Amino acid sequence: MIRDRFAMPGMHATDHVFELPLDHARPDGPTLSVFARELVADDRRGEELPMLLFLQGGPGSEAPRPTTASGWIGRALKDFRVLLLDQRGTGRSTPITAQTLPELGEARAQAEYLAHFRADAIVDDAEAIRRELLGDDGRWTILGQSFGGFCALRYLSAAPQGLERALITGGLASLTRPADDVYRATYQRLRSRNDAYLARYPGDAQGWNEVASYLLEHDVRLPDGVRLTVERLQFLGMELGRSDGFEELHYLLEGAFVTAGGRRALAEPFVHAVYRRQGFVDTPLFAALHEAIYAQGRATRWAAQRLRAEQPDLDFAATGTLRFTGEMIYPWMFEQFPTLASFREAAELLAAKEDWPPLYDVAALAANEVPVAALAYLDDIYVDYAFSRETAEAVGNLRLWSTDEYQHNGLRADGDRILDRLLAMARGPR
Repeated sequence: MIRDRFAMPGMHATDHVFELPLDHARPDGPTLSVFARELVADDRRGEELPMLLFLQGGPGSEAPRPTTASGWIGRALKDFRVLLLDQRGTGRSTPITAQTLPELGEARAQAEYLAHFRADAIVDDAEAIRRELLGDDGRWTILGQSFGGFCALRYLSAAPQGLERALITGGLASLTRPADDVYRATYQRLRSRNDAYLARYPGDAQGWNEVASYLLEHDVRLPDGVRLTVERLQFLGMELGRSDGFEELHYLLEGAFVTAGGRRALAEPFVHAVYRRQGFVDTPLFAALHEAIYAQGRATRWAAQRLRAEQPDLDFAATGTLRFTGEMIYPWMFEQFPTLASFREAAELLAAKEDWPPLYDVAALAANEVPVAALAYLDDIYVDYAFSRETAEAVGNLRLWSTDEYQHNGLRADGDRILDRLLAMARGPR
């Protein structure tokens, strides 16, 4: 159904809400709502344009809320209607949050429900939406960013008949490797990225060490009353995967300390700034399902936490040198982040789940005929480049653009140029 239509600068929006099965294999079972916003350029509203579906990064993140027809969206609107999908559980789709999770029952029921929120279910949703909007024979172009690229690979595996072409940025996931391989590789890239940051700002090493030491010796409370720990400080390393991440950390550190009453202490604005960069208020599914997006036929058993034991440089108490982590999710987060507390038991069950179904059909991908253009980042700390290269070689009809010009947020940083090049690659002669 269509809920609303409205205008924004340079474009017109139509909001859609679809009622879809929780489990598409059981169409008569429970349902949920999935929201999508359709955009069209003001000067092309009356035209029959092809559609581009954007698959957002995550898992557990809502689609972009654009305010102007700029960046990759502005480029896409030159050729397409753009559909921004709030993947199930996010945004205006039936939400999964700390407030709504308890309504699902006890932890086992919650875990069984959450198991239906991976790439396979998202693609099933997309196919149902495509058929409703475009008809059984209609096809669209998909653009998958990060985890959205994982979804694109699933789409190519399971429903290529719905695709005109596939574009992927920073999301060529390994097709077969377990979570242990993924985290072992990303820990190595994270180490290099830490080194690169401190090479640019060598004075920051001492500054962060002082902050971490202060946290070991003092009880510093965040605005929600939870203690700020060294582990949470290290989680600021999420910034390292972005093009301006070095500067974000450097400028954050500048205001770390203040002298008051003759004593040096962590400044309240610094503590609040750390808090604002964390929390999972909007993205609890990211924590609950992050390792599950790599699970096929085996349990992850908190792979990032287990493999952290192989990274002695991350133990500040032992080394006295602070090193940042990345997007790894650890069990302690479900204790230190209040918005994740209600997910703790279900997350434990998901980490122990052995019977995850496969996400990718390797044979189908090898025989793929849908034009695919993919961008892989050489220094990506979220999606390992070596594994992306393996996947690129395993998918038929795929053209790969490898670069160190961007970090993982390339589509956000220079989306107009990136999308323009990927479209040219996908449309070019084979």
